[in-house]
Amino acid sequence: MNIEDLYTPEEIANKLKITKYTVYEMIKRGDLDAHRLGKQLRISGDQFNQYLQRAKGSSNIYEAEIKADGDIVTALVDNININVNTELRGKVKVSVHPDDILLSKEPIHTSANNNYKGSVVNIMDEGTSVKVTLDIGITISAIITKKSFTSMNIEKGKNLYVIFKTMSVKVYK
Repeated sequence: MNIEDLYTPEEIANKLKITKYTVYEMIKRGDLDAHRLGKQLRISGDQFNQYLQRAKGSSNIYEAEIKADGDIVTALVDNININVNTELRGKVKVSVHPDDILLSKEPIHTSANNNYKGSVVNIMDEGTSVKVTLDIGITISAIITKKSFTSMNIEKGKNLYVIFKTMSVKVYK
């Protein structure tokens, strides 16, 4: 975390167009995480982004247990090991934004360390995009363009590969 990534409650209030008192209440309720530096509160960019993700009802948020084996750090979600990049250990929450997930008809070799085969369980038209939900042992949703949806001929029951980078997984307490 860089010092440039720390915000005062007043700066967060300006970003959200609410009062600083509301921000203090959000911190007190546990809705927004913050760091105490002496008598001052600071909110990191990651903490703010995690709040936004939870607030907008993002999908792909899971309870997990972080495990480390040498350089490999994973979050165990049910029986699925998700590669993560974090110093946190123990019980956490992890999330992957649906925009950060790629879908493929075939297995592909990339630098993305999270690759899972799954079956399409739900399809939602969202105007200019489509939300595709798959069962990979856990349910996970990806948002793709209508063009991609059509060209891949996606339908319920079809098997696809879910791919996302380790750095796309957000980890928080």
